[in-house]
Amino acid sequence: MDNLRELFYIMTRGFGFLDKQCCLSSFDCCQDLEISPIQSHILYEINRQHQPSIQKIAETLGTDITTFSRQIQTLVKMDLVKKTPHPEDRRISILSLTEKGKSLSIRIDQEMKAYLNEVFSHMNDFEKETVIRSIKLLNEAMANSKRCCSP
Repeated sequence: MDNLRELFYIMTRGFGFLDKQCCLSSFDCCQDLEISPIQSHILYEINRQHQPSIQKIAETLGTDITTFSRQIQTLVKMDLVKKTPHPEDRRISILSLTEKGKSLSIRIDQEMKAYLNEVFSHMNDFEKETVIRSIKLLNEAMANSKRCCSP
């Protein structure tokens, strides 16, 4: 238990979450765009949620709305995200992925799946199932924690 923080740090580093630019895209759809880890997470959440607002995605990612708005503006300028006023309340902006954003999101997802498949290829089926079950259990416990960081 003494090295838990170190274990999580190593795992986080292994996923590239601490890299300044985790996702250099040379995919046809994206013309060598550099996507930061937070931008990759934003694309993932917009794709995962149905017509989310800026506030909803910022809350899900635990990001300050001002900082988040700058990230959204960057993604809009990159033609990856579209911002549309909510039809009933124009103060609220609804987010969606452009075709280019959808293509990039799919490619990042494919790359992450390939990476995880390669990582899990070094484990037998029992070990793989144990890790996945443990991660699910940890996520549930974190969601129930009142200490911090629960979206």
